[in-house]
Amino acid sequence: MVEIKIKPKQAWKLLDISEIWHYRELLYIFAWRDIKVRYKQTILGILWVIFQPLVTMTIFTIFFGRMAKIPSGELPYSLFVLCGLVFWTFFSGSLSHASDSMVSNESIIKKVYFPKVILPLSSVVTSFVDFIINLVLLFIVASFFGFIPRLVGLIIFPLGIILTAITSIGLGLLLSSFNVKYRDVRYILPFFIQILLFVTPIIYPLAIVSPTNRIIMALNPMTSVIEGVRFVFSPTYMLRSELILVSFLSSIFIFILGLWYFRKTEDFFADIV
Repeated sequence: MVEIKIKPKQAWKLLDISEIWHYRELLYIFAWRDIKVRYKQTILGILWVIFQPLVTMTIFTIFFGRMAKIPSGELPYSLFVLCGLVFWTFFSGSLSHASDSMVSNESIIKKVYFPKVILPLSSVVTSFVDFIINLVLLFIVASFFGFIPRLVGLIIFPLGIILTAITSIGLGLLLSSFNVKYRDVRYILPFFIQILLFVTPIIYPLAIVSPTNRIIMALNPMTSVIEGVRFVFSPTYMLRSELILVSFLSSIFIFILGLWYFRKTEDFFADIV
């Protein structure tokens, strides 16, 4: 007969890596389930992942690139925007699904025990699959315009992915905890993401912003991520180390805050979800 001991969680231990590793197969199952559900009843299937950034890129190019004449340096405006959209889509998709992960899986949460942090994590894994497809699209579009990514991209792209994932996980954990108790979150979130889109340098370069406002905008970690991606394709694009540091510290703070609040409230999820 197997003896099971249930011990209280240690307050200082925000993330139990060993427990997540023990339930790694469940993480895979949740992620694979979400991927199948997302594409099962779609006509375009995987083409829909490519269709969204391409259409958005085209609309932004017409209105902001040609009509508003927003500068994009030596990069064609279409490529300039797509550099931002690829990572932004990864971030916004991860955040949206992670924020709703507790409520959408309430039947599972009430029946069995597992580390609930797996649900937001699986949402990020699912969005990462879409991101890989869009990243290939970015390379194809860049090659079409004659821009080949520099070797520094071998460092910047992985760091950008990590920074985006950490930020979306942190915000996702925080908002998923709020969403369990306050169901208004799912209605406010799309508006919140839309606002973030315009305060992130996707349709405009950070160079046109005043130095003081650049520091403020760097509190949004996606600012440095997108600027870094453009730097990979354009050697004349400036990367500022102080902004990268601000974004990195902000990302870590968001992650710790989200994880701390999630851990503080997760014991009550099954009762109020």
